[in-house]
This record gives sequence, structure tokens and C-alpha cells, in this order.
Amino acid sequence: MLSVFFAIFLRITSNSALNTLQKNLSKTHSPLNTNFKTYFILSLFCIPLFFIFYPQISTETIIWAFIGGFFGALGNAFLIAALKYGELSVLGPINSYKAVIGLIFGMVLIGEIPGYAAIFGIILILFGTYFIFDTAKEGFNLSLFKRKDIIYRFSALIFTAIEAVFIKKVIILTDIACSFLLWVIFGFVFSFIILKINRTKAFEEKGLKDNIRPFVLLAFLVFIMQFSTNFVFEKIPVAPALSVFQLSNIVNVFLGWKLFNEKHLLKKLTGSIIMVIGAIIIILNR
Repeated sequence: MLSVFFAIFLRITSNSALNTLQKNLSKTHSPLNTNFKTYFILSLFCIPLFFIFYPQISTETIIWAFIGGFFGALGNAFLIAALKYGELSVLGPINSYKAVIGLIFGMVLIGEIPGYAAIFGIILILFGTYFIFDTAKEGFNLSLFKRKDIIYRFSALIFTAIEAVFIKKVIILTDIACSFLLWVIFGFVFSFIILKINRTKAFEEKGLKDNIRPFVLLAFLVFIMQFSTNFVFEKIPVAPALSVFQLSNIVNVFLGWKLFNEKHLLKKLTGSIIMVIGAIIIILNR
């Protein structure tokens, strides 16, 4: 159990750090370019290892990983786009809704049924988002959901929540290392396709060395985040895992306040603490 808590800690801290870096990079690079470069750098290490694992990979595993890679690449692209236009301390808590989506797909695809305590915990997480949305200029009303950053963030959480279920299935069929390799490879394939469909350049024509350095750091943070995510998925069901990851909301609120001068710290922290309580209820009653 100690290893699970450590993996959760790594996942939460690395996720908040990479969101911050993604927001900074969005000032000078397109979201699709950032998305592709992340997968590209990771694939340089993972593709050679894939051929070692390939004899052990079944057709069923490839299919699950293929579909998961599509949703993962699409979700990450929308997430970076959302960070480009919105506040880190507002967009982060939207991720709480992923627990509900993960719960639904987890029930349908891999038969994970939550107890009443888990459902109550998820309700608390959703309730906590009210305090954070209420800090927006529009307040907590329907017009808030018409904003570009909010639409992109909801799109990202839907796609990544679906992706989480496919990752869990691949882990069941293989292990966390093989699952990570397949996640990177198919993420690379689909991020490249998305890039080309939108006619976006993969690399700048000049200054490649200077421009690539922050992406190497970004790729490393993604590696830590995704590998720790896979480890947690291997140990506990999808819905509780996604709920516990909401602890990163507190980190995101502080980073948004400290690094990007985002306002309403106390109210956002209140919402985040409610989410933390919900997450604790879920993990203790899984």
C-alpha cells in the first residue's frame, strides 16, 4: 500500500508541474505542436523497446491500446489548448468530472461497481467545483460553459477518462511497462495525424536545439505522470484512482496563484479541500 501512496504522490506533483510547463509553452507554441513533440521525444526511447515486448502482445491488446492511444492524443491536445486560454486554478478542478465519466465507462467496459461511499465521495468532488467556478467573471452559470477554455477542458477530460479505461484494460492484459510503451507509440501516431490534419508544423525550421529543451523536460514529466498513473491503475479500480488524483487540484490552485497571479485563492482552496475530502472517502471505501 505504501508504494501506491508514493505513486499517487508522484502522479499528483508531476501532473501539476507538467500542466504549468504546458501553459508556459502555449504562449509560444501551438497546442498540437506541443502535444506531438511530447509523444515524439518519448517514442524515441519506447519504439526500440516495443520490439522486445512485441512477441508477448496479443491482437486484443493492440486493439485496446490503439483505441486508447487515439483518445489519449486527442485529450492531451485539448488539455493544452485549454491551458493556453484559461486559468490553471480554474481548469484544474474541472478534472473532477473525470471520476464520474471514468465510473460510467469502468462499469460498462470492465465491470467496476462502486459502493455508496464512493458515489458520495464523487458527489463531494463535484460539489467542490462550484466554489471554484463561482470565482470566474461569469459566476457559476450556464454562460461559463460557453467559454473556449472550459469547452476544451471538458473535451479533454472526456477523452482522457475514456482513455483511462482502455489503459486499465491493457494493464490487465499485459503489465504497466508494456502498457506505457503502447500508450506512447499510439499516442505518437495519433498526435502526428492530428498535427497533419490541422496543417501544423512538427518542428520549427530554426532554433531547434533551444526550442527542444523544454519539451525534453515536459516529456520527462509526462513519463513520471503516466507511469505512476499506470502503477496506480494496476493496484486500484479506475474510478477511485481518478478521484484520488483530484488532490492535484490544491497544487494547481497554488501554482496558478503563485506563478500566474490568479485570484480568489481562499475560495478555490475551499473547493479543492471539499474535493480532497471526497477523494479520501473514496480511497478508504474502495
